[in-house]
Parts: sequence; C-alpha cells; structure tokens
Amino acid sequence: MGFSFLTQELAIDLGTANTVIFQNDQKVLDEPSIVAIENSTGKCMALGGKAKMMHERTSPGIKTVRPLRDGVIADFNAAEMMIKGFIKQVNSKHRSLFNPNLKIVVGIPSGSTEVEIRAVRDSTEHAGGREVYLIFEPMAAALGIGLDVEAPKGNMVVDIGGGTTEIAVISLGGIVVQDSIRTAGDALTKDIQEYLRQQHNIRVGEITAEKIKIAVGAVIPELDEEPEPFVVRGPNLMTAHPVEATITYQEMAHCLDKTVVKIENAVIHALEQTPPELYSDIVENGIFLSGGGALLRGLDKRLTEKVNIPFHVAEDPLRAVARGTCIALKNTANYSFLMR
Repeated sequence: MGFSFLTQELAIDLGTANTVIFQNDQKVLDEPSIVAIENSTGKCMALGGKAKMMHERTSPGIKTVRPLRDGVIADFNAAEMMIKGFIKQVNSKHRSLFNPNLKIVVGIPSGSTEVEIRAVRDSTEHAGGREVYLIFEPMAAALGIGLDVEAPKGNMVVDIGGGTTEIAVISLGGIVVQDSIRTAGDALTKDIQEYLRQQHNIRVGEITAEKIKIAVGAVIPELDEEPEPFVVRGPNLMTAHPVEATITYQEMAHCLDKTVVKIENAVIHALEQTPPELYSDIVENGIFLSGGGALLRGLDKRLTEKVNIPFHVAEDPLRAVARGTCIALKNTANYSFLMR
C-alpha cells in the first residue's frame, strides 16, 4: 500500500512583506512576513498578522523581526521559525496522526546568489520540507498571469514586490534577460516617511506610511478616479506636540517620483539587452506588471508613456507569484526551470 496520501504539497511565495501559501489550488495562508521573538528565551511569541500588530509597539523584552530583507533571508533563525510556524498553521486545519511528507515549491528573487538560494532551501528543509524545489519569482509571476512560458515567444514581466523589483524576459522556459533591483515597496514606504519628516515635520512609523501608500499612493499627478485625501496624525519633530496633515495623491506622485524613476530605468536597461526578435514579441504583447507595487495608481500609464510599449496590470497582482508557484508545484516533472 502506498503512502502518497501522507505527502502534502505546498506552494510558498516567501515575500519580504507577505508570505502566501497555496495548497490544492486554494490560498490557505496570507500573512505579513514578520515574527515576534522573546529576547530572553529566543522563543517565537507571534507570527504574521499578530506579530505585525506588535511591530514598532514592543516592550524591551520582545523584538519583532522581518526575516527577509530585499527579497532574501537576512535572519536565518527567524526565517526558519516563520516558515515552520506558517506550515504548522496550515497543517492545524488537517488533523493527522503522522507528520506528512512535505513537497514544497518556493519562489525566490531572480538575482539571488548561491548563498541566498541555499539559505532559502536550508530554511525550508529545516522547517520540514522533504522535497524542496525553487522557482525564480518572475517565472512564477509569468505562470500566475497565464503566459505560456515554454512557447518560442518573448514575454516580459515586471514584478514589484516588497524588497525587490524583478524584471525578466522569458522565452522557451528560460529567463533570457533578467534584472533584479533592490528598489520596491519598502523603498516607497521609506520615501513617504522621509517626505512627511521634511515637508510636514511629522514623524510616522512604517505601518502608517504603508497605510498612506495604499490609500493615496500614485505616480502621476492627474488621475481619472481621485482617491480621498488621507489625514495623518503624529508627533511634531520639533515640539513633540500632536499634529495632523492632509496628504493628497498629487503629493504622493511627487514624493515617490525618485524611486519610480529607478524602476523605469531598470525596465529600459532590460529592454536594451533584449534580442530583437524577442523585443518585437514584447512590443506586440505588451509588458505585464505584477506584485503589490503594480497597484500604485497610474503606474501602468506612466510606464507606457515612458517606454512606448503598453503595460498591463495582472489580475490580482499581489497573488500572481503565489499562483504561478502553485502551477509549478503541479508540474514539477515537466518544468525544467525548477531548481532542486
């Protein structure tokens, strides 16, 4: 009698900002990539959403750690703790006498070094993965968007995550041109914090800056659908008295400009390196945007005007990499681009 029923298959998008896990084509977990650790014992106090609520609000006895920085593992122990905890959360929904054999596919940045790749593999294996495959995030994003990655045809994907922006030209199941820059969602959040400090004399934390980005984040000064201005409250830098400021999307377009220009330049740089036949395919099909950064208002329009090639925002761009990782998990035998 076979024990295949004891094998559990998980597709993990291990992101700098969020970790998404799919199982049997269903999203079973979507949590912030953050861990709260007790300083004295090194024990995990909370994970994901609960840990995020503690972030920047902890007492000296507890620290919150984001195990991933710029798309790669920065704190090995915290990463292992987080992956283990998330897998346990998924398994708690399926009671079993035995620990299942875990077959896992994990998405990683295309610019990862050998050391960074090994860190992800080791963390996943220590967290219980018996059969671990790795897939580059732009390839996973292309699969999640619904592109035929094995066709003899050029497709270009720009995946703007929390820590990295991944740019790749894909053809015949391989990445022909790739660029991975460490300028993405976290850099935009820092821009907002810096802008509020300089222009409004207000000090705000990471979580508030993130809320502003979601509420009024835009990259062009004129939008068809204008979001409501966001009222931010915080301490005045000089007096520490409470103050409030109203932030409009026009201000955000000005504030985020510097970082968006870096993304534009990286896209142009990748296009310069693209072989002419693939370039003509890309002009015909357009360029696909995925990741949380794709939700910035007006980004597709701004990039289209800058590059003169149409940009399309993927359906549910936040989950594109996770969906693609899930498709790869079902086809581990057929996809040569998966790494063992």
